[in-house]
Amino acid sequence: MKKDFNSRLKALRVRYENLITRKNTAEENGNGLFSRYKYPVLTAEHTPLEWRFDFDPATNPHLLERFGINAVFNAGAIRLNGKYLLIARVEGYDRKSFFAVAESPNGIDHFRFWKEPLAMPETDDPDVNIYDMRVVEHEDGWIYGIFCTERKDTNAREGNESAAVAQCGIARTHDLLHWERLSDLKTPSPQQRNVVLHPEFVNGQYAFYTRPQDNFIEAGTGGGIGFGLAPSIEHAVIEKEIVIDEKKYHTVYESKNGLGPAPIKTSEGWLHLAHGVRNTAAGLRYVLYLFMTSLTDVTKVIYKPAGYFMAPVGEERVGDVSNVLFCNGWIRDDDDTVYIYYASSDTRLHVAVSHIELLVDYVKNTSPDGMRSANSVNRIREIIKRNAGTAYTTAT
Repeated sequence: MKKDFNSRLKALRVRYENLITRKNTAEENGNGLFSRYKYPVLTAEHTPLEWRFDFDPATNPHLLERFGINAVFNAGAIRLNGKYLLIARVEGYDRKSFFAVAESPNGIDHFRFWKEPLAMPETDDPDVNIYDMRVVEHEDGWIYGIFCTERKDTNAREGNESAAVAQCGIARTHDLLHWERLSDLKTPSPQQRNVVLHPEFVNGQYAFYTRPQDNFIEAGTGGGIGFGLAPSIEHAVIEKEIVIDEKKYHTVYESKNGLGPAPIKTSEGWLHLAHGVRNTAAGLRYVLYLFMTSLTDVTKVIYKPAGYFMAPVGEERVGDVSNVLFCNGWIRDDDDTVYIYYASSDTRLHVAVSHIELLVDYVKNTSPDGMRSANSVNRIREIIKRNAGTAYTTAT
């Protein structure tokens, strides 16, 4: 049995190292806007063997997995001390999620988790589940983790074990190792998910993008991506929310929408990446879209292309919650390369790479939603007319 233990352990370590050190390669993309990479950057199999297996032959003679990891997805992202760092949502077989930091030298492969998961401090009302952290370097000098904290809805009818209350948890750090937990954000809305901290003060206050909703799943009367100001971050309270990007009928964000990572500041405006949700016969479909707000008024949308920026394709459509793309982390590099870390179907994490110049061009020069089929046709006819007679038009 000892020989079997040793040979199995050796095989596990070889397979793990082969996965971690596998080179990632860009795939061709027809729209020229971004390049998807072939392999996911993080999966359940990327979590360290030391988290999942007891290596003591006396207590685990068959070398069985003692703590199962179901999925790794929805990661916040930051570049710190020359390293590309992801704070991923790691979900166990038990459905409980926690945070863990994975590090890469180049942002596209060789991601390796730090030795231990992140031990997030609790408030006086302990979280049942925590997930989907946005990592924000704020001008006040702190790095903030803004995440969803979930607790059982104690007002639900007896026997309803699915009802939950989601709110925004806030913690801060300087090194991603030592975290100070602050009070949960308070807003006028009964539930909050997908909250994002703006990286700069607005009118001397902390600015939050919110997603007001009536219950845990449905946005209900919640009208879209909200915005509010809080004078303090230690006990953040938003007295008034306004909607800056509303959900609309027969769009990719007709059911609900929420901001992804913190926006990127460009010379043209604040660049935002968000997710939009619509209902289909096969269930909810999540896609990603871009928009831009003014540098002088962060609540004013100045550009918003029609439709989605990214949607699930191929194997991305399959997983625990199928037909979903979600992003809460991106990194802008010194040369304006942008690494977009997006999860597919609540199962795995991918990277797509673009550039600020491309993203700004796309946002500024792609037509907004005309809201009617006739306007979509008119837009295509305009492009055809512009192309007519040029040297690059294909003869038919």
